[in-house]
Amino acid sequence: MAKNFEEFNLNRQILNAVADAGFTVATPIQEKAIAPVLSGQDIFGIAETGTGKTAAYVLPILMQLKYAQGDSARALILAPTRELAMQITEHIQIFSKYTDLRTVVVYGGLGPKTQIEQIKAGVDIIVATPGRFLDIYLAGHINTQYIKFLVLDEADKMMDMGFIGSIHRILEIVPRKRQNLLFSATMSNLVQKIAGDFLKHPTLIEVAEQATPAATVTQTLYEVPNFKTKINLLQHLMKNDEEFKRLIIFCKTKTVADNIFSFIERRFGAEAVRVIHANKGQNTRINSINNFKEGNIRVLVATDVASRGIDVSEVSHVINFDVPIIIEDYVHRIGRTGRAYSKGDALTFCTPAEKYYIEKIQKLIRQEIPVVPLPTEVFVEETPYEEKQAINRAIDDQKRKEDPDFKGAFHEKKHAAAIAAAARNKTNKQPAWKKKKFKK
Repeated sequence: MAKNFEEFNLNRQILNAVADAGFTVATPIQEKAIAPVLSGQDIFGIAETGTGKTAAYVLPILMQLKYAQGDSARALILAPTRELAMQITEHIQIFSKYTDLRTVVVYGGLGPKTQIEQIKAGVDIIVATPGRFLDIYLAGHINTQYIKFLVLDEADKMMDMGFIGSIHRILEIVPRKRQNLLFSATMSNLVQKIAGDFLKHPTLIEVAEQATPAATVTQTLYEVPNFKTKINLLQHLMKNDEEFKRLIIFCKTKTVADNIFSFIERRFGAEAVRVIHANKGQNTRINSINNFKEGNIRVLVATDVASRGIDVSEVSHVINFDVPIIIEDYVHRIGRTGRAYSKGDALTFCTPAEKYYIEKIQKLIRQEIPVVPLPTEVFVEETPYEEKQAINRAIDDQKRKEDPDFKGAFHEKKHAAAIAAAARNKTNKQPAWKKKKFKK
């Protein structure tokens, strides 16, 4: 039986805020983490996305900070993306609304002036991306000597994004005597390395098998020959607006994301869709996510930069228009639906060049993704010559990764042609006397 929040050693201000937010029963990660964090333990939490891990560390930190004190931060929470940093800050503001605790969020993409002013006005909790935090610290605007709590959220994504150097620099400038909390959806070698550098005799909390998608998400795989057929399939699915009522479409690149956005805008209207990726301004991204949260738009098209920063309830479908190359991102993408125990669907479109990554994803999540035939109404396009060549090259590169001696299909064809030509030459070679013409 899941615990009620009233059973935790939290003060009345926090419990009232939790009740106002509509939370009554703790999720497994909250149930396992809150008490050890309150008791001062270092935590290594392995939790899939959408399990409520933000509240699992925010609530006990708020309980121990209690009220505003001094001008310098006492808790530092590091996140890989600005979207996630903003999402964490939203949670803190919800749960601390009956306290006078001050939270400042700092991230890149816009000038630091306002963020510096907010820090100078007095702060208890800083939520930050590592790069911007270091920039403001090195400019002399952050005092780290009072930090008692240090949290690394989505540590696996931080490692993927190359933040390990920044994390080590931050570890050098915060007090040695502090409580450390690290949360990750997967336990890669780099995550284990940073955990070894960061945590002291941690309590390991694992609420699901590593990299296991939420059980509430139904996964489906469509095998398609090319890009145009993917577009046709997307159009067919989106015609069913009763079932596909709120969806996130993930793309591998900004170019594909912009193309999908333009296609949906033409077919379903400008008010149906927004797109977010690294080239979009910060305000545009915030407004797009808020519009999606509030139900003003039906579709959000995104690259993986946003796959962990979108906390929206009632997302009916996640569509992987492209299979992610960083295979762990698959778990984070599909975790945008089926959140907080509601049901969701994750559909993946896969070309022959992407099957390689699907096989790796299936090994990671330790389950097969069911393949569903293309609906008969979907027109299957001929693969253009250039795309066919690109697919073949990609498959060659994948085979070469697995077997360094593999020379490639193009090489094999060339080699086979050379052998055939040599054989023909051999057959055509005749002794000189046979070639001599005799007169009658």
